[in-house]
Amino acid sequence: MTKKQRKVLYRILAAALLMAVLHFVPAEGYLRFVLYLIPYFIIGGDILKKAVLGIAHGEVFDENFLMAVATLGAMLLGVYNESQGRAGEFSEGVAVMLFYQIGELFQSVAVGKSRRNITALMDIRPDYANVENEDGSLEQADPDDVRIGTTIVVRPGEKIPIDGVVMQGTSTLNTSALTGESVPREVHDGQAVISGCVNLTGLLKIRTTKEFGESTVSKILDLVENSSMKKARAENFITKFARYYTPAVCYSALALAILPSAVNLLLGNSADWSVWIIRALTFLVISCPCALVISIPLSFFGGIGGASANGILVKGSNYLEALAKTRYVVFDKTGTLTKGVFQVTGIYPSGESGERLLECAACAESYSTHPIGRSIREAYGQEIGAERVTDVEEMGGHGVIACVDGLQVAAGSEKLMRRLGLGCPENTEAGTVVHVAIDGRYAGYILISDVIKEQSVQAVRALKGMGVKKTVMLTGDSRTAADCVAEKIGVDDVESELLPADKVEAVEKLLTEKAPGERLAFVGDGINDAPVLSRADIGVAMGALGSDAAIEAADIVLMDDNPMKLALAMRISRKCLRIVYENIVFALAVKAVCLFLGALGIANMWLAVFADVGVMVLAVLNAVRCLKVKPIK
Repeated sequence: MTKKQRKVLYRILAAALLMAVLHFVPAEGYLRFVLYLIPYFIIGGDILKKAVLGIAHGEVFDENFLMAVATLGAMLLGVYNESQGRAGEFSEGVAVMLFYQIGELFQSVAVGKSRRNITALMDIRPDYANVENEDGSLEQADPDDVRIGTTIVVRPGEKIPIDGVVMQGTSTLNTSALTGESVPREVHDGQAVISGCVNLTGLLKIRTTKEFGESTVSKILDLVENSSMKKARAENFITKFARYYTPAVCYSALALAILPSAVNLLLGNSADWSVWIIRALTFLVISCPCALVISIPLSFFGGIGGASANGILVKGSNYLEALAKTRYVVFDKTGTLTKGVFQVTGIYPSGESGERLLECAACAESYSTHPIGRSIREAYGQEIGAERVTDVEEMGGHGVIACVDGLQVAAGSEKLMRRLGLGCPENTEAGTVVHVAIDGRYAGYILISDVIKEQSVQAVRALKGMGVKKTVMLTGDSRTAADCVAEKIGVDDVESELLPADKVEAVEKLLTEKAPGERLAFVGDGINDAPVLSRADIGVAMGALGSDAAIEAADIVLMDDNPMKLALAMRISRKCLRIVYENIVFALAVKAVCLFLGALGIANMWLAVFADVGVMVLAVLNAVRCLKVKPIK
């Protein structure tokens, strides 16, 4: 418990103890009223203060106003009854305020528990950076003050404060705060590292490549902190509902207090003011919308907190709500369903030696950051001088053309060869084919194969088990390679040899097929798929650890390479939405019944306490279930 929560608990205990003692004190009349005011102000002083401040700021109709009016009214009715020679019942007013504060404490503790999941993620925020000076000494600096290109030192046990590249040292990094995975990652010289990871073993010297404000840790923290800004439809409904509901019940209670008594007077009967005022006050307590106003946002907050603890970052509760309604899931292939670890598995020259074919392709791809280009360079295995390669032209979805040792070399797809007016053999093997042309002549092709992720088959099966109607794989890879991967994984449909614009068009077509209310999610690596991520109902970035493009373009970010996290995210969203609807139906049903009984005089103030505080406590406890996430086996 926080210090503030402990204070509330002490006030609850003190007020409850005083009420128990006063029950046995033989005081009567106004003395009894004054004695009961002591526990009343102990437990309800802050509520009265908030109600007064709300009125002063023009925000009259809220739960504090309802509680203040109902409880003060009950206390004053007790005074009236005492003046009429009847026993005044002051304990009801104190009890209503007491149980209301108990409900508020429950809510505060529940929010705190959910917030701890978020703050566990917030622990990735570094406090300082060890900057290495020219003389080799270290100076602690604020990460915001560290410039790009600065050398920083990260000791074992410290967080990496800023994205950079390891200059010296080997170590293992704990990435659990970012990915939810407990397995450490090995790093060594030349490897890129990101902020927020904890250095476990060796000393690392890192050259920063970004400013702190642009580092991964800053982007993630900004994403989580602003996730509450984008509300789900259920949250917006409750906000609008409370805006009209609270004034309506206040005016209804006023009418209930005045009209029946006025009618009785006109008919010559006894007005019974106290009877109808008690019913009106009971009506007010019952009508308090705390259960809905508190539990609905808490449910979504808990869902987002539970997801973040598992390395799933959701940019807003509206996306969590949309994910629960997803019936179409479209996957990118490379880096999403496959590892994106390409290996050269065959070299097929035509008019050139295999060594020459690989050398020319590696030189042409020397500036490429694509996994296919890297795999060709790794297969060549030799240093490529920068002076050998000039006039590099990358052609999206086709390949690359460059001048290598004075000769024009083209490396890419069959489309590139056709664009150059060259014929090439049709490939029947599973894998990606890179055709190579040297100085205007077709020189052969290189076969590259990708590796399917171990969890991909299980992920697709899990999504279908959750009611996903159709799974589709889109890729720029060859038809043969794409069909082979699709068959092994079990997706329903596959489209291959697509350019980035073709992927958007394919998603547009699927969007027209789905029924109203259904949602389509696109899952990509977040680097080359930003246009499709933006166009889909829900953009999910897969394996986005350190990817700026993913965090910017996607609505949901899975911080590791495990496609099963998508199924887990969908399970969290559906559980969260189910709990939200349970709370709405339960709260409204109980209140409707109790309001009717209160208006008829059947429900007394104690039943009103249950209808307000009891329902709120039960709804909050139900909402806390969103924090518990069972892994998908």
